[in-house]
Amino acid sequence: MTLTVQLFSDPLFILLIGVIIVVGGIIFLQLHPFLALILAAFVVALMTPYTAVEQFALAKGVAPAAAKALADKSIGERIAFEFGSTCGKIGILIAMAAIIGKSMLESGAAERIVRSMLNVTGVRNAPIAFLISSFFLGIPVFFDIVIFLMIPLAKAVSMRIGKNYLLLVLAITGGAAMANSFVPPAPGPLFLVGEMNIPIGMMMAGGTLLGLVTITAGFLFAKWANGKWPVDLRDSLDAKLEDIKSLAERNDSDLPSLWFSLLPVLFPLVFICADNILESMIKSGTLVPESAFVVGLFTLIQLLGDKNIALVTGGLIALVLLAVQKKGSKEGMSSFVQAALMSGGGIILITAAGGAFGGILQQTGISARIAALTQDYQMTLIPLAFVISAVVRTAQGSATVALITASGILSGMATSAHLEYHPLYLGLAIGCGSKLVPWMNDAGFWIIVKISNLTEKEALKTFSPMLVVMGCVGLVVLMIAAKLLPLV
Repeated sequence: MTLTVQLFSDPLFILLIGVIIVVGGIIFLQLHPFLALILAAFVVALMTPYTAVEQFALAKGVAPAAAKALADKSIGERIAFEFGSTCGKIGILIAMAAIIGKSMLESGAAERIVRSMLNVTGVRNAPIAFLISSFFLGIPVFFDIVIFLMIPLAKAVSMRIGKNYLLLVLAITGGAAMANSFVPPAPGPLFLVGEMNIPIGMMMAGGTLLGLVTITAGFLFAKWANGKWPVDLRDSLDAKLEDIKSLAERNDSDLPSLWFSLLPVLFPLVFICADNILESMIKSGTLVPESAFVVGLFTLIQLLGDKNIALVTGGLIALVLLAVQKKGSKEGMSSFVQAALMSGGGIILITAAGGAFGGILQQTGISARIAALTQDYQMTLIPLAFVISAVVRTAQGSATVALITASGILSGMATSAHLEYHPLYLGLAIGCGSKLVPWMNDAGFWIIVKISNLTEKEALKTFSPMLVVMGCVGLVVLMIAAKLLPLV
């Protein structure tokens, strides 16, 4: 009896049940993703012992009284809290990104950007241009923002050239995903460099070099997947195919200027980047604002560089652009915004449900369970760092949590053990592992699926394996580099 209770309350068994409900519900029972994710979160929360929830909160540094209060909450309250927490992080972003994307498509701004880009790169090199652009944009800007801003351009390019939609989507997502786990000031790498005493400049340089290698491997996989399972550009509520096609056939004189077309995207990107750079410089002490003017300027940049405010401002600029192109037709404007928000609302619900499922999984103590399993495992440290990070990512869905968990487990080894190579290699191995394996418990997975209009099956057999390929290639490169160039 005791063994049965222990089995049912084991985080690994609870995880297995959650996986079966989500994957089985969506793929085999054809449940709507929102229902499958909420149902899985409910069952996982029901199976999680009171003590596990309390220990999870205490491990995060919460006061004992607050940890007990979390454990005392009902299952519904805990699910609603995690749902609301995810929604608070991405709700405004998704709504405004939907408006920006819809407005840029309808105004012809996306078509103008696409034509200008193809004039420079040529049709053959368009996917490579998307890959490199998304990687470097993903360094200062959150992964989901890169997806929101670039997928509408991928739709316009695909309509223009008549093929390679899957390749363009994978190029964007692969580039942004690798930057998010390798290069500060992304949150995960930023925590990791502090925990493992890795110089931030070295992490930025090493992460960029490794990122360029891994996205090359990802791009080769994406080209193969695009040839094997091509995906046609599909109708969606906020981007009708006939609308994109009619825009692709417009004369250049009917399209907005390039600078105006870029403004809805460039404004949020510039201010978010500027805010991140300023924050890093002020924290490190390399920049100390003195005059009232400089302080005021920094305050303005911090205000406009907040990701929510930046996207709202970008959305307003996009609406102004649309109004200019539509010659102030309020009726047309209203219908466009309504269509964008209806599409964005569905994405918010599914993404928040995915976040709730992932958050409830974390309360089972799955990260601590994995840490306990691996602490005495005899393996060389670089593969060990990769495996721990990969298992944590697959189990609970967040690359950032995987980075934080694995770096916490290995930080003692990195600082006290007599390593034959620089701890940078351990940090980058953790980053590689955090890419494996994105699936339904990852809010980012749902953002990609719903913004790009890929089905869950298509994403699971293209996007998810691509990140596995990139992570494994990164591990091999790191092990060779640590041997040939130990940096100590």
